[in-house]
Amino acid sequence: MTLLCTGYEPFGEHNANPSAQVARELDGETVAGHEIVGEVLPVEFDRVDDELAGLVAEHDPAAVVATGLAAGRTTVSVERVGVNLNDAVTVPDNVDASPHATAITADGADAHFATVPVVEAVEAMLDAGVPARVSNSAGTHCCNHALYSLLDQFERSGRDTPAGFVHLPLTPEQAIDEAEAPERGGGVTASLPLSLQIDGVRTVFETTVE
Repeated sequence: MTLLCTGYEPFGEHNANPSAQVARELDGETVAGHEIVGEVLPVEFDRVDDELAGLVAEHDPAAVVATGLAAGRTTVSVERVGVNLNDAVTVPDNVDASPHATAITADGADAHFATVPVVEAVEAMLDAGVPARVSNSAGTHCCNHALYSLLDQFERSGRDTPAGFVHLPLTPEQAIDEAEAPERGGGVTASLPLSLQIDGVRTVFETTVE
């Protein structure tokens, strides 16, 4: 049995994406007797659904945890719900698509709740020393799109595979690289070491399948 972990490629003003690094680092690792398959998704609204559906069909995972970057957050954030809304706000995707207030699925439910154990996963991370929290908004960009479309696909097909989404902060290296003149009083965005991010996503899988 496999576990599917997805991350996203860099986007917007970011030259790296820790979610891609986490997916690559966890690829091939075994958790609770299940091998993790790590894949990196394009930051493109029109491709997310098909990319996820193809990976699920190829690997038939026992659980899916998608991940993405939320610069400025201070913790590993496990999302509770995905909403049926695409809105790029001020950050177009990587092919310059910038949807505004459009549905992900025209005939879909307004929202779908994640089916991984959200609260339990956060509690397990905190017990393991990983800064974590429950998040009630995955935004309206490609991260929310991934969560909603994945859950919608599973509901329509009758598949009961646990699925969820985890938002990750910048790494310290990224935060320093993207800082604006901190030596002159500018700020450095909140960050979390990559090792703790990896531990956090691993713990979400462990909590889900054990």
